[in-house]
Amino acid sequence: MLVSSQFNVFQRDYERYEGVPRINIYLLRLLFTLMFFFLTYESWEHILTHRGPWNNANAAAWCMWGSYSVISFIGILRPLKMLPIVLFEVVYKVAWLALVAYPLWMKHELIGSPAEGMTRVFVWVVFPIVAMPWGYFFRTHVWGKPAARP
Repeated sequence: MLVSSQFNVFQRDYERYEGVPRINIYLLRLLFTLMFFFLTYESWEHILTHRGPWNNANAAAWCMWGSYSVISFIGILRPLKMLPIVLFEVVYKVAWLALVAYPLWMKHELIGSPAEGMTRVFVWVVFPIVAMPWGYFFRTHVWGKPAARP
């Protein structure tokens, strides 16, 4: 059975997605959709129903996650425009895993610690790392070159 090249998800799409393979676009949209649904309810419910004074760092984190949920909706519609927010997610989660979770894990103190729950969530950072079209990101966002053409 022959499959038309237009249905090949690993083929680069120069007409619609600046040479990024469709699989990356689909994965990015899934990532942004998951971020939107998981973060929107929890973050905004917490922000809007919080009573009493805020701890500054805690308030900043909740507001960041709330704004992240709003930005993720834009990512569903325009995934290539929102790649910096994916990079932000990758950097802060990998940094936290390396600086907080890994040392606890090496000392066999992660299980049962307050960091255990966040580690279980942050270890999924593998998904945005895989979804990110790294070549396109560096070419367009870092080096400022136009998207490649065939």
